[in-house]
Amino acid sequence: MNRNHIAVIILIIIFAGFMELNMDRTLIYKYGPVRLWSGDINSNQNSQQIADPYTFTHIIHGFGFYALASLIPTPLSLGTRAIIAIAGESLWEVIENTDMVINRYRAATISLDYYGDSVINSVFDILAALLGFWIASRVRIIWTIVLMIVIEVILLLWIRDSLVVNIIMLLYPISAIKIWQAGL
Repeated sequence: MNRNHIAVIILIIIFAGFMELNMDRTLIYKYGPVRLWSGDINSNQNSQQIADPYTFTHIIHGFGFYALASLIPTPLSLGTRAIIAIAGESLWEVIENTDMVINRYRAATISLDYYGDSVINSVFDILAALLGFWIASRVRIIWTIVLMIVIEVILLLWIRDSLVVNIIMLLYPISAIKIWQAGL
């Protein structure tokens, strides 16, 4: 990647942040100090601090965006593919923070108190996707798949949620999964 690629990536991330601010998302956690980590997904700091357990799902997003960008038939530089990936992840972060999607999370998943991400959390989720993209560009596909499975399993054991479960619950909620996630 060259400076132009990096500049475009930074501008895309800034634009996504401004879009979220215009959607009335808070810039930072509004009830206390900004922290690097919030590990309790049931607290009001989840999706408000710089990183949380769901940040790991965004690394998997980066793996996926790398794979998708690799399918584009024309030869593109790694920097151009990274721009496409970050544009996709930024679009997801903006869509994920619309009232429609937030209300869907609250209705269909265990995230009853979810009110959207803070902008700082979204920015770092986008950066986590960039990290995932970078990892996928550096290791063999088998190691990317293994890492994705490891992340999914750890999240399932740790927080009873993962990217795959999240997608299932958003698209086709299953009451048995919701009960398991609640620990009942």
